[in-house]
Amino acid sequence: MDSLTKTGGRLIFGIPFLIFGIMHFTNASMMVGMVPIPGGVFWVYLTGIALVAASLSFAVNKYVYWAGLGLAIFLFLTAFTVHLPAVISGNMQNLSALLKDVMLAGGALYFAGEAQRNEL
Repeated sequence: MDSLTKTGGRLIFGIPFLIFGIMHFTNASMMVGMVPIPGGVFWVYLTGIALVAASLSFAVNKYVYWAGLGLAIFLFLTAFTVHLPAVISGNMQNLSALLKDVMLAGGALYFAGEAQRNEL
């Protein structure tokens, strides 16, 4: 049962990131305006690739430490460079996105820690 819950947890956690990654390719022109640094569409595509790679890593249980760590960094950066400035400027609709990204970053760090602990 433990294996089933761990595998199920990794899949349930990873599948939405696969969808988010694909959305970076299908909706790049809409997302480019949210990128807070120069390079625009390059960063949208790069993060799309990273999200798909992280999702696949969780699904096949390979490189989960690095996928979780990278995903957590990405989510924290997104939370604090995209959503927090919007919240500070008065757009309280972004508060839920900010909190969601911080929460998911915590989950990604948890998976990374579990993967590292199980490798030792």
